[in-house]
Amino acid sequence: MATRPKKTPPPVSEEALLLIASWFRTLAEPSRLKILRALEEEEKNITELVEATGLTQANVSRHVQSLVDAGMVGRRKEGLSVICFIADPSITDLCDTVCNNLLKRLSNQVKKLGGS
Repeated sequence: MATRPKKTPPPVSEEALLLIASWFRTLAEPSRLKILRALEEEEKNITELVEATGLTQANVSRHVQSLVDAGMVGRRKEGLSVICFIADPSITDLCDTVCNNLLKRLSNQVKKLGGS
């Protein structure tokens, strides 16, 4: 297997590292991942997010606020409804990359154990 040339990452300040860690902590909550996955399908209001995730309205609202604060999700008012949407499309790519990586790892583990 050919190895890729190593890239030297650009220097990152301590403050930037703290912000990056905070951003990833936002994704460390399964309920927020449920909300993001639901919003990948299409924009939804809070009631639709409650139905799609099985979370309570209070939990959805709290987690949406965290995702908005992190810049991952946006909101807008339409009449009496608050419509939520993916504000940063790179979050979808990141989630897909992680999911695909985990599926490959699990598949390799099954193969090592003699499964199909």
